[in-house]
Amino acid sequence: MENEKKENSIEEKNGQPEANEKTGNGAGADAGAGIAVAPEIKANPEVNAVKEAEAAKAEPAKSGAPVQAQRGGFGGARRGGFRGGFGGGRPGGRPGGGRRGGRDEMKDEYDQKIIDIARVTRVMAGGKRMRFRACVAIGNKAGTVGIGVAKGADVSGAVTKAVNKAKKNLIKIKIVNDTIPHEVRVKVGAAKLMFKPAKTGRGVIAGGAVRAVIELAGIKNIVSKILGTNNKLNNVKCAIEGLRSLKYAEPKAVPAKAEKQ
Repeated sequence: MENEKKENSIEEKNGQPEANEKTGNGAGADAGAGIAVAPEIKANPEVNAVKEAEAAKAEPAKSGAPVQAQRGGFGGARRGGFRGGFGGGRPGGRPGGGRRGGRDEMKDEYDQKIIDIARVTRVMAGGKRMRFRACVAIGNKAGTVGIGVAKGADVSGAVTKAVNKAKKNLIKIKIVNDTIPHEVRVKVGAAKLMFKPAKTGRGVIAGGAVRAVIELAGIKNIVSKILGTNNKLNNVKCAIEGLRSLKYAEPKAVPAKAEKQ
């Protein structure tokens, strides 16, 4: 009897692979699937807690843009969003951004005219260096006028430097009845000028660079004549010296009459 039982058990063991081969999804496949699924079904609660914590950390990373927008305006904490955003990236930032260009620029109170632009060269050890020289006159047409001469690598740079120099060399004159108080003759170097007062309605009679200086000064009636060189720079300098040399009569203080006794 025992031998028969052993033979039957051996036949059953040998029959299982045959059944599996015929069906393809037999007990062997189920057993294999059971082995793979078993760790998930019997997962450790500590492992699940760690996974939940990692998922919670990943959620803020997905929504990182709104967090940065809250810190530094729409666009990030460092740049402040829109180059400043609402308050910028710095704590206590000003509304309107970190730039100071939001303010309206003040309009320049002086008018300017370019008298002369020349290309000049300078001989250096390695060759010639070319630059630009600009002469600019500025004024407010109310008795203030000035000139500036400067050089630069380009025309715009030379003009900017000349304007800044002219603002440092302004003169103020008094205009009497829209003209000058008296005749003046002035000579500076090779330049020689003559200024004469004119009646109302005569207008500005002047030529060349002298006319630009007189108009910027605000003189409406004057007669002038260039008696020397035609060089623009020298004539402009001479005109400034002529306006500076004007004299004005000041009213004398009348002494109080002695009280009658």
